[in-house]
Amino acid sequence: MELPAEVVEIAATLEAAGHETWAVGGALRDVLLGEGQSDVDLATAAPPEVVQRLFPHTVPVGIRHGTVGVLDRQRHLHEVTTFRRDVETDGRHAVVSFGASLEEDLARRDFTINAIAYHPLRHQWRDPFGGREDLRAGVVRAVGPASDRFREDYLRILRAIRFAARFGFVIEPATWAAAREHAGGLQWLSAERVRDEWFKGLRTARDLAGFCHLWREVGAAAIWLPELAGGYPGADHAPARRDPVVLTALTCRDPATVLERLRASRAEVARAAALAAGPRAPERPEPEAVRRWLAAVGAAADDLLLLERYHTADDPAWEGLVADIRSRGEATARSDLAVTGTDLLEAGWPAGPALGALLDRLLDAVLANPGLNTRDRLLALAQSWR
Repeated sequence: MELPAEVVEIAATLEAAGHETWAVGGALRDVLLGEGQSDVDLATAAPPEVVQRLFPHTVPVGIRHGTVGVLDRQRHLHEVTTFRRDVETDGRHAVVSFGASLEEDLARRDFTINAIAYHPLRHQWRDPFGGREDLRAGVVRAVGPASDRFREDYLRILRAIRFAARFGFVIEPATWAAAREHAGGLQWLSAERVRDEWFKGLRTARDLAGFCHLWREVGAAAIWLPELAGGYPGADHAPARRDPVVLTALTCRDPATVLERLRASRAEVARAAALAAGPRAPERPEPEAVRRWLAAVGAAADDLLLLERYHTADDPAWEGLVADIRSRGEATARSDLAVTGTDLLEAGWPAGPALGALLDRLLDAVLANPGLNTRDRLLALAQSWR
């Protein structure tokens, strides 16, 4: 397996200092599946303070749990984590101890496909739980007793679903039965962790409908996403561009409420609310109707175009008209008008609500006839309405 030179150099430094070091994590899994290599994590026998001492530039990204970020010459961060074992856990957070072996470190991982190690210098594999065989068979299987793994961290239930949906795998029956048995523990997770899993799943699922089906079947939707719809148009295809806010609007009733519950950002909640408010499409695929639709939906236009693409698995009929209107710089908002409120005040109109109503009336005229959008024409039009 070819690893980045920077990763090999870090491993060589640790090994030269007498500390066993292996490449671990999702990068190995993805390479074995023929996917592109993601960032390679390292696991080592060196305690965190030794890792910090051996390298000139480090970041304590999760030092309480043994993880130190090592910066290479290009200032790219590589995570190096000390071999560890769980001392206790409440299903959300684990207390760990160091001084474990590689095998003990792999044994605390969630699924066999993520419990594989590769030595960067000796080019040896360690796979004590049959992860490579499960990759070949297309199976998500817990490391050891599934109930134990889920009780250690209930988020692993959602991770099992994400991996199954991402790779088109099946969840091994005993692992699935344990996930359903312990799904009640999902209520104790933080909203932020659940949101991150939901967003990751939306971004990576091969079959979006299948991903949502697993959330419902395991019991996660009843706890966190009661608005998750049972079926929706276009859900059986995997769109190329994955926007989790728009996909939440596709798959859930009242997406703004969903994202508020999941502690999404204010901007993401606002986008979801605008998507729900619509209108989803112009009344007709004609220039004036499209201009009026753009004026009505404002900044939500691109999200609504993407939502329509998700629904139909095709480009919306009016998408080209949107591009043409924008390329010509046609006005679809007050701010696009060739006159401002200041211009109207200077021309003798009084300040107050009537001034805003006049600007709206001018915009309405320009939406019907874009050629009116010059300063002289709009002032003359306003004068004619006095």
